Amino acid sequence: MSIVCPQDQIPTGVMAEKDWRAFKVEGPLGFVMTGIVSSLAKPLADEGISIFYISTYETDYLLVEDKNLQAAKEILGKFCNIR
Repeated sequence: MSIVCPQDQIPTGVMAEKDWRAFKVEGPLGFVMTGIVSSLAKPLADEGISIFYISTYETDYLLVEDKNLQAAKEILGKFCNIR
């Protein structure tokens, strides 16, 4: 199980991965839409950037480590509308 929450709310002593940043994938994304995760993950993976992807009913979120944020913006910015 993974729990995602603001970093400052992680209780002391809890093992956690910190310093991740999120991109919101504008939705709604229908269940019939395929290839979205792949189209975002592949160019990042090709550059050695790991992701954590969260899907919700309304939209999706792609998280990258803070140290990779600028590179991820540049990579995704080549074919996505990054704000």
